[in-house]
Amino acid sequence: MARRSRSNLRLVLGVVLLAAGLLALVYGGFSYTEKRHDVDLGPLEFSIQDKERVEIPPWVGVVAVVTGAALLATAKR
Repeated sequence: MARRSRSNLRLVLGVVLLAAGLLALVYGGFSYTEKRHDVDLGPLEFSIQDKERVEIPPWVGVVAVVTGAALLATAKR
């Protein structure tokens, strides 16, 4: 039973790493919005939001794809 559990874990982890690596190679990073300041002046309300981008190096995507493929190849079904 423990072997099957490890095999399932390898299978799931392999798929996740493979998908994440491919996404990293295709998009090269991700963006998010960070809310910085809020100002309330009576009926007026101001807020500043900064859009940040995190770049992921291509070698990280390649390593994730290779590792995910290796985990899928070694997972026994």
